[in-house]
Amino acid sequence: MDSLTQIVLGAAVGEAVLGKKVGNRAVFYGAIAGTIPDLDVISSYFVDTVRALEIHRGFTHSIFFSVVFAPIFGYLVSRIDAYKSVKGWGLLFFWGFLTHPLLDAHTTWGTQLFWPLDIRLDFRTIFVIDPLYTLPFLTFLLIAMFHKKDDPKRRFYNRTGLIVSTSYLALAFMLKGVSFYQFKNALVTQGIEYEKIENKPSPMNTILWTANVKREDDFLIGNYSFFDKNEIQFNHYPKNHHLIDHLMENEKMQRMIHICNGWFTITEHNNTLYFNDLRFGLLSLKEGATNFVFQYEIIENKDGTINFQEVKKVVSDGKELMKELWERIKGN
Repeated sequence: MDSLTQIVLGAAVGEAVLGKKVGNRAVFYGAIAGTIPDLDVISSYFVDTVRALEIHRGFTHSIFFSVVFAPIFGYLVSRIDAYKSVKGWGLLFFWGFLTHPLLDAHTTWGTQLFWPLDIRLDFRTIFVIDPLYTLPFLTFLLIAMFHKKDDPKRRFYNRTGLIVSTSYLALAFMLKGVSFYQFKNALVTQGIEYEKIENKPSPMNTILWTANVKREDDFLIGNYSFFDKNEIQFNHYPKNHHLIDHLMENEKMQRMIHICNGWFTITEHNNTLYFNDLRFGLLSLKEGATNFVFQYEIIENKDGTINFQEVKKVVSDGKELMKELWERIKGN
């Protein structure tokens, strides 16, 4: 999830653990705990693209990290804060660290909660930024902070925020299930044979859902809104995996394919090959769009090695996508 959402979750968890004893200091340190796991992005400044992708939401998003580092941070805070309980601060950081990856597991990228095991949890039930999850949560937390630490209303408002946000996550699972049924039904009705289907919410909402459909030689991408009245339309994207036949044995290419679980296409432009991670879709809902959210230029070096360089996103594409989303949410 985005940084603000993780800060709010960490702060609310901190309040739930120690708010009655230390007041807003629990909110402050909880917000820090909710932020720390995402510091793994710093690795991108020191390693290549593929390694950075492997590290992201790995070690710092694991149960192992929560168990090992929570007591350390708890001890450090107990040394500088008036409240000297190492156990109390340790519990705050443990739950702050752990709830962070648990929330991230609901997104498309997922998280390696069981690191070092190569298992990624990716429920794909909520987009990384969702105002309907964050804003009510933030509102209840702010209201709670304006009450004294021993005021029962403080705990009531914070608990309400946690219940509302968690209920929204539960609702997202149900919406995912309904949309998944609609996609499968559309494929059957249209006589489309396929190998695998995955669906996920579109940006900023859980009303419009996107499905990626894997077939032998291509992928299909379709969108479904709960306000739709017409049949779901699927757009066709050739895999073009033959374009990298000469690179398939390359160790870095194999790692990249593993990262995206085989959901990728290859495109060629001006004699340059591009690796497109299909899991995160495109920055457009228009038929034939090729501006993938995560697209990487494949750089072939003279010594036989390769590198991947992420293609920079165009700001105007994001703005246009928001307009398209609003229109598409209202139904086809």
